[in-house]
Amino acid sequence: MPVQSVPVRDAAIHFRLLQQYLVLLKKYPILTKSVTSGILSALGNLLSQILEARKKAKNGVPASEIDTAGATRYAIYGLFITGPVSHYFYQLMEVWMPTTDPYCIVKRLLLDRLIFAPGFLLLFYFVMNILEAKGWEEFERKMRKSYWTALKMNWKVWTPFQFININFVPVQFRVLFANMVALFWYAYLATVRK
Repeated sequence: MPVQSVPVRDAAIHFRLLQQYLVLLKKYPILTKSVTSGILSALGNLLSQILEARKKAKNGVPASEIDTAGATRYAIYGLFITGPVSHYFYQLMEVWMPTTDPYCIVKRLLLDRLIFAPGFLLLFYFVMNILEAKGWEEFERKMRKSYWTALKMNWKVWTPFQFININFVPVQFRVLFANMVALFWYAYLATVRK
């Protein structure tokens, strides 16, 4: 039985959005990944705030209003740091450790978990400190207080996702895949950095 094609304008909204995303990804890969990272980072921060407000409400504590400045900081971080840095990291990984390398699966995971993750988390703390207009002492305090805890949690949470991402997800979709996981990760980071 033949299947009839459906014109794009008649397709479901999620299909049209996906198709538009793929077009933009092909034409403007870094910009598309950066904007997507910014949006999903801000949503992760908002998710954190909503979860915290619910937790407070459950305990009978009045919840504060949504901190739009916090979500904006996360959007800026995603737009200018996460998107471009992740794009280039995944591209370079393909060059440095091609799939023809017999140990590429292990090498990629070790590079990501032992070099990229600690550095990227340090960059996150540093940039957020700047965006919050905090001094060096505050940066050092937050690093001492929560960096190691956040890095250990990063290794626990991200390792299985990054194993899948860097070894099985096509390179053009790796930033998006990581951003989807990061939606919840940023919610966690926003909570532990306080």
